[in-house]
Amino acid sequence: MPGTARLFLVLGCIATLFAVVLGAFGAHGLKTRIAPELMQVYRTGVEYHFYHAFGMILVGLAAFHLPESACLRGAGWAMLAGIVLFSGSLYLLSLSGLGWLGAITPLGGVAFIAAWGLFAAAVIRTP
Repeated sequence: MPGTARLFLVLGCIATLFAVVLGAFGAHGLKTRIAPELMQVYRTGVEYHFYHAFGMILVGLAAFHLPESACLRGAGWAMLAGIVLFSGSLYLLSLSGLGWLGAITPLGGVAFIAAWGLFAAAVIRTP
């Protein structure tokens, strides 16, 4: 198995595991403990966490065909960065109520956009 494939399959599976755990924590542990508007913020974090954890798994699968693609590796790392910055900031904001954390969220969004652009570039550059 190519190293890039193994790396992003493992990272994607671990990220998905954490998305399930954090989603369950939100649904069962936080539902009555935080304000409804903050619960929606938390859910948005979980939703995008799932999308991009699955995206990392797709990067891992694509790496079987494009094991040397720098764009594909960049896409995987950008998805991970997006999860940490976007979803992570939303988790922290919803749990702490610190509004300034929302300033970090768009950086994660940019990482997500870059990730999908890099993924497309990797596919387009395939001979």
